[in-house]
Amino acid sequence: MKRISQRDIARQLGINVSTVSRALRGLDGVSTELRKKIEQIAENDGYRPNPFAASLRYDTTRTIGVVVPDVAYNHNAHIVKSIEAEARRAGYMCIITDSNDRSDNEADCLELLVNMHVEGIIICLSQETTDFSHLERLKKDKFPMVLFDRAPDIGLSSVIINDAASAQEATNCLIDGGARRIAFLGGTNQIQQTIDRKHGYLEALREHGIPIRSELVKCHHISFNSGLSDTLELLRLPEPPDAILASHGLLAISALQAVTSLGLRIPDDIAIVGYMSDWVSEMSNPRMSFVKQNLREIGIKSFRLLLDQMNGDDSVQHVVVKARLEQRDSTRKV
Repeated sequence: MKRISQRDIARQLGINVSTVSRALRGLDGVSTELRKKIEQIAENDGYRPNPFAASLRYDTTRTIGVVVPDVAYNHNAHIVKSIEAEARRAGYMCIITDSNDRSDNEADCLELLVNMHVEGIIICLSQETTDFSHLERLKKDKFPMVLFDRAPDIGLSSVIINDAASAQEATNCLIDGGARRIAFLGGTNQIQQTIDRKHGYLEALREHGIPIRSELVKCHHISFNSGLSDTLELLRLPEPPDAILASHGLLAISALQAVTSLGLRIPDDIAIVGYMSDWVSEMSNPRMSFVKQNLREIGIKSFRLLLDQMNGDDSVQHVVVKARLEQRDSTRKV
């Protein structure tokens, strides 16, 4: 059913739209008789005000945009849910877009959101993104933007976890459990998150005097199939790993499947630590030891940084949300 507008009411009565607007907003300048006619038509025909149209008149839409690589991925979904809840409390609505982890889609999402007059954007970059020109253009225009999770140093505010420190802690856990041939599964080396987590892994090896073996480091496109093939390749080495640190949930689950498909026991033959959420760990068999990230806090801090910018704060801020290791059944207890 077509929604009736103020223009439709004005046309029925042969009056100006501005008169209808004043009457429906309870302003002066409209006779009592005409006001009653306007209100009666509005009630009978189901008129509802359009807050979006009104906000455009005042150049404030009270909406923000969110861009994620995959909205169906549990990690992203929880952060988006937290952003949306915090935005709603502040009187804002969210428009969620999905880049499908592709840089060209990401640029299209940004253009769409800007054209829809959102007041700011929170974004997790795709793993393909190496050209930041689409972000630089908005940055030049002082358009409010906040990065989360994947946050290269390009002069934009960001919210990340303590990637290097958490990876170092996870690697130390594997070492304390007796592992000496520890493999690292990560995304591509162009992703700052991968760089930082790999740095923490390498620091733990250096700290314990464990030789760094390049064949145990696999940094490719983040996908289940990539993690599966990389893990199988690791397990076929003359000296296969006795532990794996997987820097993404998809890589951790694919590693687990690869290990069990060869009849190896976890953690007796090979221990695994992954970055994932509680419920994914609980659903895995065995239960995965994991780096627990406070997804709710990431979402809240991301929106608050954006709100500061929308309120005129042009400072660049970098927030680090602390993550911690949760040991379950996939690592050896000491």
